[in-house]
Amino acid sequence: MAGRLTPDEGLALLRSGDLIELGHRAQAVRFRHMPSPRVTFVIDSNPNYTNICDTDCVFCAFYRKPGDKDAYTLTVEQVMKKVQSAVDKGATTVLLQGGHNTAIPFDYYVDLIRTTRERFPQVTPHFFTASEIQTMSRVTGMTIAEIIAKLKEAGQFTLPGGGAEILSDRIRKRLEHKKGGASAWLDVHREAHRQGWKSTATMMYGHIEEEEDIITHLEHIRQLQDETGGFTAFVPWSFKPGNTPLEKRIPKQAGPAKYLRIIAVSRLYLDNFPHIQASWFSEGKKTGQMALHFGADDFGGTLFEENVHKATDFVNKTTVDEIITLIREAGFQPAQRTTLYEILRDVGGPAQATARAETLAAAA
Repeated sequence: MAGRLTPDEGLALLRSGDLIELGHRAQAVRFRHMPSPRVTFVIDSNPNYTNICDTDCVFCAFYRKPGDKDAYTLTVEQVMKKVQSAVDKGATTVLLQGGHNTAIPFDYYVDLIRTTRERFPQVTPHFFTASEIQTMSRVTGMTIAEIIAKLKEAGQFTLPGGGAEILSDRIRKRLEHKKGGASAWLDVHREAHRQGWKSTATMMYGHIEEEEDIITHLEHIRQLQDETGGFTAFVPWSFKPGNTPLEKRIPKQAGPAKYLRIIAVSRLYLDNFPHIQASWFSEGKKTGQMALHFGADDFGGTLFEENVHKATDFVNKTTVDEIITLIREAGFQPAQRTTLYEILRDVGGPAQATARAETLAAAA
């Protein structure tokens, strides 16, 4: 693809250069691809069905071992109560994830999808990360392709991007050696895309990685997107150290400047990704707003329930009305979307947003 950034060029942008100029460049690319000043959001929730896990990731404060006093696995009915609570607040997406609990039979996962589809047809079951699907394969002896086919038959057609962390083999060996290398995550998404699913790609930075590892991550997902076209969006966030084994080594979260640089470089490097997501949740509301001026075009979800970051003592909450206000205050036009980025309703925004979009699109 002509004009595509090379890994060396991406690395140079991460390491040096004027941050504001980088933001202008990324924003010009954003408006060249999407001239509209529209910024999307989804009404969603992110509950968990189990916190029991045998993977021992050193960045995780959420998981518990079998037999721990606060370990749990919810029944299908208990999960449905959480889905009902989200639906009562207008949710159209439920992102359900849990630990790698080898005591759970495969039928449980199928029942979660099928029951959600039957009771809440307006909800997209955006369930299970790649590593959870790997666990299902390990427990059942079925291939990844067979697992995905059975989940699809039950009614699932999207996959969240969690569990990627950093797609660098040398970093994954140190963070999460039981999850396998980068290919373990990539192979699940490749197969999901082959079977017609869409998925997101994520990245957790700000721990033991170097800039080269970030570019390796971006290169992996850009290559897979070239191959399949199955990714809808890229969603980076910073590591939260609280209550994790890494806390003594990395006591503080990476700051806003690092986040904005990664958002901008992502927009420039991932030239085949339609959407880059800003995170009010993981980085704070003001930083999330700023990211909309550094190439991001989506503001994520409402996350009515979230427990993984909460386990690190990091908590951010919002409402639908506040998300709409935050997008408007940043100078954009909010629009509610589905999991697949279909627009459900335009909420409207400041008149100057259209003029700004037209100016940036012309400059690009």
